[in-house]
Amino acid sequence: MLGRLPLDEQLDGLRSVLSENKILTDVMTRAATLDLPGWYVTAGCLFQTVWNVVTGRPPTNGIKDYDIFYFDSSDLSWEAEDAVIKAGHKLFADLPAEVEIRNEARVHLWYEEKFGVPCPPHEATETAIDCFAATTCCLGVRLGPGTGWRVYAPHGLSDVFNLVVRPNPVLVPREVYETKAARWRDEWPELTILPWPN
Repeated sequence: MLGRLPLDEQLDGLRSVLSENKILTDVMTRAATLDLPGWYVTAGCLFQTVWNVVTGRPPTNGIKDYDIFYFDSSDLSWEAEDAVIKAGHKLFADLPAEVEIRNEARVHLWYEEKFGVPCPPHEATETAIDCFAATTCCLGVRLGPGTGWRVYAPHGLSDVFNLVVRPNPVLVPREVYETKAARWRDEWPELTILPWPN
């Protein structure tokens, strides 16, 4: 079981498992050409690929989109972010999946209106990844120089491999976590969903 291996072996396992999702590896390869500052492919497309492979499902099962985060605080205008989004639409247009690109330097400008709680400005893409609803989601991967992978996993990989969903009550409201967890359990009933802390 990958979740019980030493961390270096878990990282090798992660690369191997994620490589089974050819859409994901294509998104990563193409994203690297956009030269976005601090970019990562992140969120559901990563941990859900692991869940699929670990449970014997097709690697792309239940994945609704592929998220790319980047961090550019030099221009916080919607127009600058929209230009990147449009470039991404062209780059990924032929893929059989939706790819969403977002500048995490701008999140604090719209977060409270959408989720009802304020979000302090992020300092980097990693700061944004730290704030996902579940620690299991706090994962980012990108291609570095050559074919090297850079993996950001502040809570490790054991829960991801062991199908454990653990709440991360640093920003996202409880109801967001519980809604996401319920949707994930419907798709992957093997998951262990841990309750929101009192």
